[in-house]
Amino acid sequence: MRYSVGVLGATGMVGQKFIQMLADHPWFKLTSLAASERRVGKKYGEEVDWIVSQDVPDIAKDIEMVPMDPKYVDADIVFSALPSDIAREVEPKFAEAGFVVASNASAYRMAEDVPLVIPEVNPEHLRLIEVQKKNRGWDGFIVTNPNCTTIVLVLSLKPLVDLGLKTVRVASMQALSGAGYPGVPSLAITDNVIPFIKGEEDKVEAEPLKLLGKFDGQKIEFANIKVSASCHRVPVIDGHTEAVWVEFDRSVSVEEAKAAFESLKPLDLPTSPEKVIIVREEPDRPQPRLDRDAGNGMSITVGRIRKDGENGLKYIVMGHNTVRGAAGASILNAELMVKEKII
Repeated sequence: MRYSVGVLGATGMVGQKFIQMLADHPWFKLTSLAASERRVGKKYGEEVDWIVSQDVPDIAKDIEMVPMDPKYVDADIVFSALPSDIAREVEPKFAEAGFVVASNASAYRMAEDVPLVIPEVNPEHLRLIEVQKKNRGWDGFIVTNPNCTTIVLVLSLKPLVDLGLKTVRVASMQALSGAGYPGVPSLAITDNVIPFIKGEEDKVEAEPLKLLGKFDGQKIEFANIKVSASCHRVPVIDGHTEAVWVEFDRSVSVEEAKAAFESLKPLDLPTSPEKVIIVREEPDRPQPRLDRDAGNGMSITVGRIRKDGENGLKYIVMGHNTVRGAAGASILNAELMVKEKII
C-alpha cells in the first residue's frame, strides 16, 4: 500500500527537498502541494523557483497548488516545511481534521504532549501520540523532528549516553541553506563568519534533553545532561559541522567511543542509510564538501576523536542539514510510523 502525502510550504527550500526525496518513494505518493495564497491554483513546476537539483521532479510539475487548509489537501500524511509562526496556526488544524502531520517546524517540538523524534534515538517517544490525541481531542496528530543542528549532534550523543555522559559543549559551523532561500545576503557572509543565529542556541541546548529523555507513560522526563552551545553561520552551502566536547562520569577511551559510534544501528526503512554514523580516521575529516552526501545525506560523519582531560573527549561531527537535518528526518519519522502501524 502507498500512502498519499502532501507538503505544506512546498515552494521553500525544505519544501523542495521534501518533494525531491518523495518523488520516487516506495511507500509514499505525492498528491498535494500547499503554498501561500498568491500561488494557489498555479502549477508547481511553473511557479516554483527550483534550486535543490537540476529539474523539478515530473510527479510535481503539473500539481496545482492549494491553500494551506485541510479542506483542500488530499493526503493521508502532510509534511510541514512551514515557518514556525505559520506552523503554529496551521498544523493543529490538520491534526484536528485527522491528518498525520510530520513537521520540520519548531512550533510544537517542546510541547509536553508532542513527540520530538529521531528514529534511531528515541522511537519509543511515539507512544506520546496517544496522550496527545486524548489531551487535544484530535483524530490526527503532530510528530516533530528536531532542529537540524540538534539532529546531527544528538545522533552522535546517543551512543555515548551509556558510557556515562554528563556534559556537552558544542560549537556549530552552520551552512547557508539552514537559513532558507534567499537566506543570508552575500555581502554579509562572503569572506566572513557570523557568530549568531537567532534562537538557535536555545534549541540546541533544550531539544537534546527531550530527545534523550524517558517516556513515563504520560510525558517525557528530560535527560540529566548539561548542554551548552555556540552557533555560527559559515560560507558553506550544505552541511553543518560541529565541534563537540563531552565529559563522562568516568574515563572513556577513544577506542570505546569509536566502538560506541559504530554500534548505532540503522533501521530497516526506505530512507535509512546503511550506516548511521561513519567514523573517519583521517586527521582532516569530516568536511562538508566531502562528507555531506554520505548515505544519500542520511548518515552523519564523526572524526578527530581525541581525549580531553581525564574524563573528557572531543570530536568533530558533520551532517547534511536539509536532508538528515530536515526533510529526510520528517520522512524517516513517517516511515517509522508506518512500520509501527501507527499510520
